[in-house]
Amino acid sequence: MRLVEALRGGSEAAFRELMRMYGASMLRVAQLYVRSRAVAEEVVQETWLAVLKGIVRFEGRSSLKTWLFRILTNTAKTRGEREGRTVPFSALAGAEQDDGASVDPDRFLGPEERFPGHWSAPPSSWAGEPEERLLAGETLEVVQAAIDKLPPAQALVITMRDIEGFSADEVCNALEISETNQRVLLHRARTRVRRALEDYLS
Repeated sequence: MRLVEALRGGSEAAFRELMRMYGASMLRVAQLYVRSRAVAEEVVQETWLAVLKGIVRFEGRSSLKTWLFRILTNTAKTRGEREGRTVPFSALAGAEQDDGASVDPDRFLGPEERFPGHWSAPPSSWAGEPEERLLAGETLEVVQAAIDKLPPAQALVITMRDIEGFSADEVCNALEISETNQRVLLHRARTRVRRALEDYLS
């Protein structure tokens, strides 16, 4: 609340602190909705203006972070729709209806086996991988390339959860989706990214 009160009082230092805390994350999330970094930067600027105008009406029902990113995603959606590129509401709202298998069914034992539904080919362990290899820039590029290939809603959720460090509740509140939708989207995204990493590391 200290930061909110300082913002309401017009504190430039408080605004700079907010920008330092969330500016880079906001830009990454905005880029998932629009075609270019330049447009994403404009979305972020519009969001900051909306925050400055609206801070007096902020009631604290959600965290300042959640409120800020809800403004950002709404602004980015509007801009993305104008550009013909957006994360469709149906992709966020209907995740649990998607029948697409996130893991190849051949990796599980069939109904005639002793333990049907268990792994026949479990994910390989990375325990023996040198930390330098897992943290190497090339590996991070593989992760980013895999995220870039995801359906937009999955890319958005995994970016917010695993790159930006949002909690499940924060993602649900910022994107206005159910916990089930968030969980399904994240699971599918993580599975596909893990598969890309497995292919790269094997």
